[in-house]
Amino acid sequence: MIYFTSDLHFGHRNIIAHCNRPFRSVDHMDSVLIQNWNQKVNSNDEVYILGDFTMEDADTAHRYFSALNGKKYLIRGNHDKFTKHFAAYTDDVVWIKDYHVLKYQKRKFILFHYPILEWESYGKDSIHLYGHIHNNEKSIERTKVLGKNTYNVGVDVNGYEPISVEQVLRIIEKQNR
Repeated sequence: MIYFTSDLHFGHRNIIAHCNRPFRSVDHMDSVLIQNWNQKVNSNDEVYILGDFTMEDADTAHRYFSALNGKKYLIRGNHDKFTKHFAAYTDDVVWIKDYHVLKYQKRKFILFHYPILEWESYGKDSIHLYGHIHNNEKSIERTKVLGKNTYNVGVDVNGYEPISVEQVLRIIEKQNR
């Protein structure tokens, strides 16, 4: 199975208040995010993380990655500074990129941390997945101009767990009706 997620912000205490997350502490948040992930994702599943995994250092990022099931791919977010010093932990992720085009069932999925107005194969039924905006109502309202082949895979709007490619396809199909 293929999954997507974004904006986990492991170890980030201020994100709880900023996004009105229902956690009593950063340890509680991290524990629930890890538990939700591992209940859904198996060791052979692929998970594309569309940025803002953690604001912590490389050693701490390694501990978080090690606690999570699956093969992990990271699209850099604006808070993923640890990636500059992550060379020692190459086994934690398959790759780290700024942008990626994933092909699945003859469709292209454009993976980027930020919502973008136009992307590769925009007019040819490709799907743009992003994060960054969390559950900010003003930002969500602004993304309506992106069209119906887009989806925010951030944890704040997806039950604090990864979302499967099949779930995304159903959502996109429903949005296009």
